[in-house]
Amino acid sequence: MEWRRGEYVISTDPGRLDLDVVHGFLSHSYWAEGIPRQTVLRSIAHSIPFGLYQETERGEAQVGFARAVSDHATFAYLADVFVLDAHRGHGLGIWLVECIVAHPELQSLRRWMLATKDAHGVYTELGFAPLPDPNGYMELRRQPPPVS
Repeated sequence: MEWRRGEYVISTDPGRLDLDVVHGFLSHSYWAEGIPRQTVLRSIAHSIPFGLYQETERGEAQVGFARAVSDHATFAYLADVFVLDAHRGHGLGIWLVECIVAHPELQSLRRWMLATKDAHGVYTELGFAPLPDPNGYMELRRQPPPVS
């Protein structure tokens, strides 16, 4: 699928992704610092990836990314959302999430979840809200195995 807005395009084509950009950003992010490239590849393969690109007369450059992890029936987790610094402040992050939530394969979902440390305002604007009873949710955290 593809969405266009001016010089920007969002695509779900995994073959279009610039893994250097995606891994480069994620490996320095607060939520995935140090993540191995192979782990990023595997996460993309098992999700619906959304690449955000800027198209110019010189070609195309990836400027953002996100992915939806879903059973395609009832639930999705929004992960790894980012827009490169030089492209922030133009509503691209909001547009990216709007396109993800509007994806035809994800319309029957009852629940979307995400975790964020610093973008609550963006997600609130899109209808996300804090958990009404966070005591009902649990997590299992594990340290990733060492990279060999």
